[in-house]
Amino acid sequence: MTNQHLTSSDLFATRAEALAEDALEASTATYDYDGEQLEREERAALRRVGGLSTELEDITEVEYRQLRLERVVLAGVWSEGTLEDAENSLRELAALAETAGSTVLEGVVQRRQRPDPATYLGKGKAQELRDIVLAGGADTVICDGELAPSQRRALEDVVKVKVIDRTALILDIFAQHAKSREGKAQVELAQLQYLLPRLRGWGDSMSRQAGGRVAGGEGIGSRGPGETKIELDRRRINTKIAKLRRDIKAMKTVRDTKRHGRRAVGVPSVAIAGYTNAGKSSLLNRLTGAGVLVQNQLFATLDPTVRRAETPDGRLYTLSDTVGFVRSLPHQLVEAFRSTLEEVGDADLLLHVVDGSHPDPEGQISAVREVLADVGGDSIKEVIVVNKADIADPEVLDRIRRHEKHSIAVSARTGAGIEELRELIAAELPKPDIEVDVLVPYDRGDLVSRLHEEAEILESEHVADGTRVRAKVTPAIEADLSEYVVA
Repeated sequence: MTNQHLTSSDLFATRAEALAEDALEASTATYDYDGEQLEREERAALRRVGGLSTELEDITEVEYRQLRLERVVLAGVWSEGTLEDAENSLRELAALAETAGSTVLEGVVQRRQRPDPATYLGKGKAQELRDIVLAGGADTVICDGELAPSQRRALEDVVKVKVIDRTALILDIFAQHAKSREGKAQVELAQLQYLLPRLRGWGDSMSRQAGGRVAGGEGIGSRGPGETKIELDRRRINTKIAKLRRDIKAMKTVRDTKRHGRRAVGVPSVAIAGYTNAGKSSLLNRLTGAGVLVQNQLFATLDPTVRRAETPDGRLYTLSDTVGFVRSLPHQLVEAFRSTLEEVGDADLLLHVVDGSHPDPEGQISAVREVLADVGGDSIKEVIVVNKADIADPEVLDRIRRHEKHSIAVSARTGAGIEELRELIAAELPKPDIEVDVLVPYDRGDLVSRLHEEAEILESEHVADGTRVRAKVTPAIEADLSEYVVA
């Protein structure tokens, strides 16, 4: 008979062949396209194998393992404000964790006057957290605050999985999103400053390196205490921090030169600032057609984008998109990104974008203004732009507009209110106020073109010797026209 009973070895061989064919098909599907892929998609596609040593009881079950994202449990301490504030903060932490590529399983909040100095959460709550971690199969706990090194170690000893804090999470997201050389250097500097006080060592890392010339066999009288490995690491990190600061300072000079060049020709500047994921890049794209990356993720924009734009009456200005802010933004990041944030401090007008659909838009406004005050952005003329008006509660929009007198509601997604915003920008930007009467020769058409772009033309006519123009100009253009002024 052709249909004989198959032996167990035959079954195993047949199954192995099928698995090999499946693997080959998957490999072919994966590598058919070898072009440019979006980095965010690549990161989102990364999965980790959970529980390699404990999840499975029999190695033959390996084919049934599922690749999955890092699974996290959130923990927070509610020490001030309302319960709604505490829950909103934890929701924001969940959004941060998902942006970093995690799956959020659960979140817990403990009501305390202040975080426990030993384990952040109280001893009983830490044990309860351990039970939640075990029940959900989580491999990371994220705390909604900045942990002292001793708190992190003590909490890890209780929950038996990796523990990180809000600062480390934000730094990780920044590291994923940094694209430019300057952005990467700023993030690395912030990470090293965060890591330095958290170095820990044990075993060989706490023993002394050979000091003096003992390594060369010099013998008696040449042995010194040397450095421990942790001291060596600390020295190397300090050296790297010093180098990064020098590099960022040099890059800042280039940025300043470009900015001063724009100022020299009298082009006014508008900066877009606001809470992360409020829709700043979408607004930039609406106003300029810049084509900047837009994603429903926190900190999708790190590297500032500067684009040319034009008012309805034809005046040129620059529009710059900046990194988003967040509550309790790590001070290392504020310091590292200071040169980037100075784009805001030097602007003529600030568009402060607020997410109108957020549960606590007023809290976002306060958090942003707190950071802006650190970089000198609190003295600039500010317009509150309430974005996402198409999905926001009308009562919330009315409340913000009543509280913030200089505000406008728009929707970058639908385009509602964008034309009104353009008109508002034109009205708020500084206008040329020096009146001149000049006769520009026909071979200086560049000056006439510049007048039409940057000045307010009052009167213009073509005469035998050139173009006679009466206009209101900026000091920069006035200097260039000085030799053509009509007496």
